[in-house]
Amino acid sequence: MARKKRKKMSKGEKLLYAFGIFAFVGTVFLKIFCGANVGNLNMSVEKLKYKLDDQNKKNESLVMKVNELTSYDNVKGVVKDMGLAYNNDNIIIVEN
Repeated sequence: MARKKRKKMSKGEKLLYAFGIFAFVGTVFLKIFCGANVGNLNMSVEKLKYKLDDQNKKNESLVMKVNELTSYDNVKGVVKDMGLAYNNDNIIIVEN
């Protein structure tokens, strides 16, 4: 029976195998790290969207309150309470 001789790996082959394993491990690590980072960014974006929506609702509420306070009936009531007269001839409308 003849024994088969095992061929020894050369330095170049060892280097190629080592580089391949290193590249595979590095790719897996990078994929996990980047995935976690993207998840954190998505959570931050969602929090900012929620804050933006909340602020928009507050702004709409304030605009409605301003419109209510500047309505003709409200101004007329305040003028009467202060004892002033409402004169349409003195009103000037300014347009942009």
